[in-house]
Amino acid sequence: MKDTSWLKAQPIAHRGYHDMNREVWENTLSAFSRAAEAGFAIECDLQYTADSVPVVFHDHDLQRLCGIKGDVRAKTAAELGLLSIGGTKDKVPTLKQMLRLVDGRVPIILELKGRKDDDEGFAAAVLDTLEGYHGHVALMSFDHWLLKDLKALDAPYPLGLTAEGSNPETFFVHEEAMQLGLDFISYHYGDLPNAFIGKERALGCTVITWTVRDRQAQEHTFAHADQMTFEGFDPRETMIS
Repeated sequence: MKDTSWLKAQPIAHRGYHDMNREVWENTLSAFSRAAEAGFAIECDLQYTADSVPVVFHDHDLQRLCGIKGDVRAKTAAELGLLSIGGTKDKVPTLKQMLRLVDGRVPIILELKGRKDDDEGFAAAVLDTLEGYHGHVALMSFDHWLLKDLKALDAPYPLGLTAEGSNPETFFVHEEAMQLGLDFISYHYGDLPNAFIGKERALGCTVITWTVRDRQAQEHTFAHADQMTFEGFDPRETMIS
């Protein structure tokens, strides 16, 4: 199991340290710069473009963030790089641009947003882009096939399962993913505590939560997990001793 102690060290800014898309929008270079300056780790989402470039973007569709209809995967990285996020100066960044900006200042947790039977080359492209980067990086996904791809490619970074749920049928599916030999779990805080997470923590697995938006959820996280992924507030002002 790879070292994940650094995942516990500081709060993780969900999609960067944005301001709930008022002026600083999610998954933008501005949000990542703000997180790094504040000393927060960064969680962000990766999509795969028509020209096989990993870009930082959450949705499959462009409407919510860019105000136009269209599939992010039908665009090239250059085309996406011309699109304004939320009407701001920020454009859709590539993973390479994001890495250049952060430059090892804070840890990065990358969530790969997959599509069943349409992810050939995605995991490899992410690993190729990360090659030579100096700084803490972890990779995670809801999508088991992408985690399998990353394992098959012998990814040198901690790998994690992004998950949720509180019923035994769900746990069975999660346990199948953990059989890949994953290093950490990112779990929905509202589904804690549960038997699956309790078992994995007892085995030494690091658990972070998503997405914490207030002190109550923050307290709940630290009662049942190791660190939080947060948005919408400054955890430096709500430190739990």
